[in-house]
Amino acid sequence: MGFKGPWVYGAIISNVWDFAGSSNTGDINLLNFQYFINYNFPSGWYLTTAPIITANWEADSGNKWTIPFGGGAGKIVRFGKIPTNLNAQIYYNVKKPDFAADWQLRLTATLMFPK
Repeated sequence: MGFKGPWVYGAIISNVWDFAGSSNTGDINLLNFQYFINYNFPSGWYLTTAPIITANWEADSGNKWTIPFGGGAGKIVRFGKIPTNLNAQIYYNVKKPDFAADWQLRLTATLMFPK
């Protein structure tokens, strides 16, 4: 993760697969990749993009990837003494499996407990 002035950026990547289990179920091999970029304003507002890109390596070739594009905005507010991160983001899936949604909407409220 990086910080440069008002910018925060980084990435998270993981791949999950099975190695044992019932032979009656399908294999699991899933990639999750999320990069994030925030621009923070002094007032507590920020602009952000943090799409979650996925690949199901076991799916048919045209149905492996979900690649969203978009972003949103948020603000750090206080409820009493508790800082809370309120955020809204919208993403269009530029690549997706056949029966997946065209759009993603992400609304979050995160309670923050700094030390």
